[in-house]
Amino acid sequence: MLMNFRYFFCIIFFVFTFFTSFSQKMTTWSLETCIKYGLEHNIQMQQQILDVQYSENTLFQSRLNYLPTVTAGANHNYNFGRSVDAFTNEFSETTVQSDNFYVNASINLFNGFQQQNTISQNQLSLMAAVKDVEKLKNDISLNIAAAYLQVLYAQDLLDVAKNQHLITLEQVERTKKLVAAGTLPQGTLLEIQAQAASEELQVITAENQFIASQLNLTQMLNLDSVTEISLEKPNLQIPTDTIFPDISQTFQNAQNLPQIKSAEYRVQSAEKRLSITKGMQYPRVSLSASWNTGFSDARKNYSYEINGVQTIGIVEGTQQNVIAPSMKMTQSDYSFADQFSDNQNKSISIGIQIPIFTNGQVRTNISNAKINIENYQLQLQMSKNQLFKEVQQAHSDAIAAFAKYKAAKKTTQANEEAFKYIQNKFDVGLVHSLDYNTAKNRLTKVRIDLLQAQYELIFKKNILNFYNGSPIKL
Repeated sequence: MLMNFRYFFCIIFFVFTFFTSFSQKMTTWSLETCIKYGLEHNIQMQQQILDVQYSENTLFQSRLNYLPTVTAGANHNYNFGRSVDAFTNEFSETTVQSDNFYVNASINLFNGFQQQNTISQNQLSLMAAVKDVEKLKNDISLNIAAAYLQVLYAQDLLDVAKNQHLITLEQVERTKKLVAAGTLPQGTLLEIQAQAASEELQVITAENQFIASQLNLTQMLNLDSVTEISLEKPNLQIPTDTIFPDISQTFQNAQNLPQIKSAEYRVQSAEKRLSITKGMQYPRVSLSASWNTGFSDARKNYSYEINGVQTIGIVEGTQQNVIAPSMKMTQSDYSFADQFSDNQNKSISIGIQIPIFTNGQVRTNISNAKINIENYQLQLQMSKNQLFKEVQQAHSDAIAAFAKYKAAKKTTQANEEAFKYIQNKFDVGLVHSLDYNTAKNRLTKVRIDLLQAQYELIFKKNILNFYNGSPIKL
């Protein structure tokens, strides 16, 4: 009974493992799924997000700098030998233990508006960092979309190669029957078989290309390269009345892309840096307050009592004595609580620092800040120039790809009609096998060219739509 239970458990475990691994192995991925997964597992994207978090902390800290700084502390001291006790102001030659407690607070009242400008600069730097993340996100999405389309293209090429090989294999069987019947010579069969062998090699080549494209996509997604994924194939029909937007309008729409916004924010951040630097020329006003107290075991508490009277002198010209009360002094320990209360000291102060001469550092910093602004302005202009070139190239590539697609489609339709005609004649022995193979190879080539033109147009059109503000989708 126990052996049967173990056998049954092993079967259940095997079936569960098989179906689990099979479902994982054959997971269907859409383009949106690939992009989402790729963005979540891209290390460079994670680093950029950390940069954003770092900028957020910097901005938060610059806002906290408006608050006063408060410090507190305590000291316990041992004094050996002859020293002046800080609380009795008397010399002591014994070991004295003392405690000191303090609280200090200070706040900046005015520093040339440096704090306000620092907050503005850090906020602009944060906005630029966010746009850098969006820029990287767009780049990764475009690369994944290109790899995704490459897999679909390789899969279609493999299907074309398999279909052509299947047609040739059927033709081999038909030719065998015609040769056996004496309708066709033996050489025709050999030529068809050679064609089948050549197409089998093409199938293997197409399979290798398909595997390589899959590997490229899985590596881009940081997946296990062994894992096989099945891609969701969207509707890739292309309308014949494709209209491309104007270059100037596309460039105007592309001004909202993150790389341009990031460059603009960095120019504004550099301008705030100049304002911060200029603020160093102004006086700095601060307010501070302090409280401290302490304890010393050398400090004693003294009390006096009247203990009778005593003669202290004689009135001049008489024999009358001058008497005064006799005082008795008693000494006791000065408790910690009493000293803590009695030794308190409080202070409030307002300070001003006026920069008179700083070895030219402020002047140099202002000059460098102006240079930095010009540098970021040039970077902004370079980004716009580069974007305009990309828009021009995308517009030109899309138009060229559409023209190529239309020509390839027309050529494919013509070759399909021509091949049908040749195939019908070949089936009845009116066309030589060499002419048949030539027509078949030509049809295969134009079909491959059509596939390439179709995927190229889809990708180029998506890039152009991306510059016009449309999301990446198929």
